[in-house]
Amino acid sequence: MSLAELINKIEELKSSNVSSVIQKRIEEFERIGRSSIKEIFKELCFCILTANYNARGGVKIQEATGDGFLILGYDQLAKKLKELGHRFPSTRAKYIVEARKKIGEIDKILNSELTEKEKREWLVKNIKGLGYKEASHFLRNIGYKNLAIIDFHIVDVLVRHGLIEKPKTLTKRKYLEIEDVLKKIADRVGLSLAELDLYLWYMETGVVLK
Repeated sequence: MSLAELINKIEELKSSNVSSVIQKRIEEFERIGRSSIKEIFKELCFCILTANYNARGGVKIQEATGDGFLILGYDQLAKKLKELGHRFPSTRAKYIVEARKKIGEIDKILNSELTEKEKREWLVKNIKGLGYKEASHFLRNIGYKNLAIIDFHIVDVLVRHGLIEKPKTLTKRKYLEIEDVLKKIADRVGLSLAELDLYLWYMETGVVLK
């Protein structure tokens, strides 16, 4: 398979009812980004939960936990995450409780004049549990549009179409290289990276998640 075939698939999806589903999801992300820092923080917790886990499970836990991300102590939160079936309840609870101490800083960074990539760098360096994928995921889910969320689904699509070689590990350098590949594809099909991610995810999984 080739780049031309991938572009054709995306263009077909853009002309289907999937397009309206994706647009609604993008509008949901923008709505979260305009909400309170508490709601934004709960989205950050969702992205911490999805690392080495799965989006469906993360959504379920986010809905069940709600404001617990803001008020539960470490022991209570770890217990709840375990009850809800997370693979790493103790570690994720620790990350969330530590991130909670930086809500004010997070709010300040998000409302600063920093670029999207600079905000991502800050998150990766200052919030435990967030790598480039998770920080990009968080920013996309609160309305940012120019960062790529590179997971194995996205890597598999690009490998299958001969656009990259499968990386052994996703280092920062490799992540940014793949992000550049995705940006070129997004430009070709007239989409933001946020939209492209949802189309590629749909191609691989048949669903439009967050």
